[in-house]
Amino acid sequence: MNTQTDVDVADEMSSAPLGRLHKWLGVMLAALTLFDGYDTFNPAYVIHFVAGPWGLNAGQAGLLVSSGLVGFLIGAAVHGMAADRIGRRVTLLAGLWIASVFTLATALFGHSFVSFCVLRVLTGIGLGVLLPLATTYINELAPRRMVNTFSLWGVAFGWALGGTLAGLVGVFLTPQFGWEILYWLGSASFLLTVLLHRFLPESVRFLAMKGRTEEIRETLCRLMPERASLYRRARLILPAAAQAHASIGALLEPTFRRTTLTVWAAAFLSLFCIFGLTGWIPTVMMKRGETFAASFGFGALMQVMSFVGGLVCARLADRHGSSRTLLASWWALGGVAVLSLVLVNNHVMNITSVALAGFFIIGAQFVLNNFTAGAYETNVRATGVGMMLSVGRVGAILGPFVAGALQQTFGTPTIMFLVIAGASLIAAAAIFSLTSAGRPAKDVNAVLAHG
Repeated sequence: MNTQTDVDVADEMSSAPLGRLHKWLGVMLAALTLFDGYDTFNPAYVIHFVAGPWGLNAGQAGLLVSSGLVGFLIGAAVHGMAADRIGRRVTLLAGLWIASVFTLATALFGHSFVSFCVLRVLTGIGLGVLLPLATTYINELAPRRMVNTFSLWGVAFGWALGGTLAGLVGVFLTPQFGWEILYWLGSASFLLTVLLHRFLPESVRFLAMKGRTEEIRETLCRLMPERASLYRRARLILPAAAQAHASIGALLEPTFRRTTLTVWAAAFLSLFCIFGLTGWIPTVMMKRGETFAASFGFGALMQVMSFVGGLVCARLADRHGSSRTLLASWWALGGVAVLSLVLVNNHVMNITSVALAGFFIIGAQFVLNNFTAGAYETNVRATGVGMMLSVGRVGAILGPFVAGALQQTFGTPTIMFLVIAGASLIAAAAIFSLTSAGRPAKDVNAVLAHG
């Protein structure tokens, strides 16, 4: 007599070996976040070309960078509720279509301060979907024992590479072709959209939450083909549906409140630092005596070092099972690196300090994304990550604007560096305060295994 084998879907996903489909999905998501990182950081290379012709003061130039982040805030805030209801795949593709269309429109029509900012807001709505939802998706896909490292390679690598490419285009192509080349090249994301429509599957954990068992069998067979015959006949045990709804209110219920408020504060401060620095580093470095090529190259340097810093932090988190102390250390050291720019101005110190700021401050943000995803259960995870990044984007919006206003008021970037360094140190203190009473201070991988 044949007996039906029980298969726990959450355990299968969490303990799965890293297979071909895992790697292929990691490549697709890295390509997705490459366009996100590229488009997020390229306005920093537009300022140099348009500030004079458009008659912009420093505050308006900061708004040029911040405008896309306003749209990002909207997209990050609303996408999670859609993704938790209708699926990760559909929402992700919709965001990529929006970003692609308005990136192309920026190259064609963004030739004044107002039109550029409006198109950046609309582009940002699409971009606001990509990074948080890719983080959610990959956390629901990755094997438990390497979730942080896999997330860094599958999401943060693409984002950092995109930011690096924006810097390289800024250095080598904008002098010949103008700032519009940044957006002509960015519109190549249309090709990725077509590929993802064809190959990107739905998240298994989302399918489990919705009880779509046949689609789960198909995806499990693709993830682990050596167990395909078992999956086709097994009785699948799905995670129990949690009672909380995918809403902001669910994130503020007693179970999650302390964690939610802490990661919101940390994200706000971290992204204030990141976008305050990256939005102004090329311009500020020229004021500090660096050449055009070197000044634009600092942005690329920050992105390269951010991935290295995030990867080191993630590997240590996977090894030791908790990210809290590591995140606090990274932001504290990043704050010290920015402070060093106040004390010394020479080429070697500029390179070293900017590299360390990227390594520690942006590197920590990559791990915070994953840390937050591990803090919530499946049915509110996309909402939790989206809201964390949405609140963080308020800091990101203020960063370039405040940095510009401070330079305009004091006539020097010194006060800007002091404020950014202070924000990084406060972020370190905030995340360190999240003790074992806060859920993420537990083993995040264990939460992912059952959530």
